[in-house]
Amino acid sequence: MGSLTPSPKPWIETPLIESSALSKAAGCRIFLKLENLQPSGSFKSRGIGALLLHSLLTHPNPHRVHFYCSSGGNAGLACVTAAKALDRAATVVVPFSTKPLMIAKIKNAGAYDVVQVGDNWKEADTYLREELLKKDEGGVYVPPFDDPEIWEGHSTLVKEVSAQLQEKGEEGADAMVCSVGGGGLLCGVLLGLERERWGNSCAVLALETEGADSLNQALAHGKLVTLPGITSIATSLGATRVAQKAFELSKTHYVVSSVLSDAEAAMGCWRLADDERIIVEAACGVNVAVCYGWRLKKLLPKLTPESKVVIVVCGGSNITLQTLMAYRMEYGWIEGTMTDDEEVPSTLSAPTKGADEYSKHLGWMDGDEWYEQDQ
Repeated sequence: MGSLTPSPKPWIETPLIESSALSKAAGCRIFLKLENLQPSGSFKSRGIGALLLHSLLTHPNPHRVHFYCSSGGNAGLACVTAAKALDRAATVVVPFSTKPLMIAKIKNAGAYDVVQVGDNWKEADTYLREELLKKDEGGVYVPPFDDPEIWEGHSTLVKEVSAQLQEKGEEGADAMVCSVGGGGLLCGVLLGLERERWGNSCAVLALETEGADSLNQALAHGKLVTLPGITSIATSLGATRVAQKAFELSKTHYVVSSVLSDAEAAMGCWRLADDERIIVEAACGVNVAVCYGWRLKKLLPKLTPESKVVIVVCGGSNITLQTLMAYRMEYGWIEGTMTDDEEVPSTLSAPTKGADEYSKHLGWMDGDEWYEQDQ
């Protein structure tokens, strides 16, 4: 094994804050674990960072390591961010469908190279493995979610939450809420709960969106299911098949799997922005959406006003103010299904008009043209 001076971990301890607005809306105590503050902008910094650090510590020639990742989303960005922190090169291969914004962010984070190949992730990944990785003796493959070292990295989140609750004079949480794409975060949360010995006393609400619900489908059918494609706006949840480990752990732990609509996920995004001044992707907005309209109480009916629920604000970089406002115009109708509570700030700022009228209300730009450019 090659020698390597231990490097600082390429992720940070993130704040745990109690939200008065979301607590009022949900009818219980809501704590936000702010993973959107990680160096890469998402929780991926933990798992991907842990994998990279482990690879360097175990590689026979760590100084020659070059990391390769085929994700044009948050995993690719986390790979480059962590690699730069560890003073190593990282190349990311993305399909042609990857948005220019994400390519720009990956390059800006310090990627050695960003290569666009293929019409989908599978084609990009095949090119990476066969054309790049095989030709680099120091090449190390970085999967987006399905690896034990990634799960170990994500499990540190629960250890932090436990310590932070104790600092606040609290014991354990009654529930944790996290979204599920490939299942890496869910695996880490469940493994972390085991180590903290919270066991079945802490429910885990695993959320997906319609059109990106591979875990829910698998649990319903009693076996892994491969989705024909991803149709949800929450593209960061876009794994057509959830990890085997996530499926297995979900069957043996206190996991409640639920699927929300794109409209609900979008609503969670603009409500969080209005209530806490935090902007996140729809893949994260779905976690927040359950706090409104008594959704959380319906999914976890045993919760009381004193129950403590930790929501993983997983973050994500594929979001702009333009996209957020487009969500409000397209999905603003969902506010008509909500129970009004004027003590919750986002109730007063919620869109109540149709898309055309709302865009005119903005005044300073042509809403229809702006919306079309975002698609």
